[in-house]
Amino acid sequence: MKRALTMTFAVVAIAATAFGADNTLGSWKYNTAQSTTPTGVSPITSLTVTREATGDGVKVTAKGERKDGSKIDTTTIVKYDGKEVPVKGSGLAWDTVSVKQSSDNALTEERTRKGGKYHSTVKTVVSSDGKTMTATFEGTGTDGKPLTGASVFDKQ
Repeated sequence: MKRALTMTFAVVAIAATAFGADNTLGSWKYNTAQSTTPTGVSPITSLTVTREATGDGVKVTAKGERKDGSKIDTTTIVKYDGKEVPVKGSGLAWDTVSVKQSSDNALTEERTRKGGKYHSTVKTVVSSDGKTMTATFEGTGTDGKPLTGASVFDKQ
């Protein structure tokens, strides 16, 4: 009996370590004042990103609008395994993404446009107080020129 309990606790401890917390989960509102938009891209005027655990992945929903009136409306289901998955919907420069979780508060993404020039590497970090999420990115824009920027979100 004692051995069975010890094995059970060991399995639970390993599972807890392997499937750590994800502090990016929740609803996040884009902070226009603190974010930076790359040159040549219509600035985002409003955006809410919702990240929720679903089965063995995370469902990411983004809804918002840009200054030029174009809508952002996407849904993606990702696993933190680094494998590319499609982004469904419209309003973003990329149509595929792969994600890896490096800690409870940090993710790394690769975003690409199939058949296009767009590619970016994104490092997302949640602040220690859990109130702010910052995604810094760099790569190549749809025009083939370098792009850099940062998207800052406030927890809702």
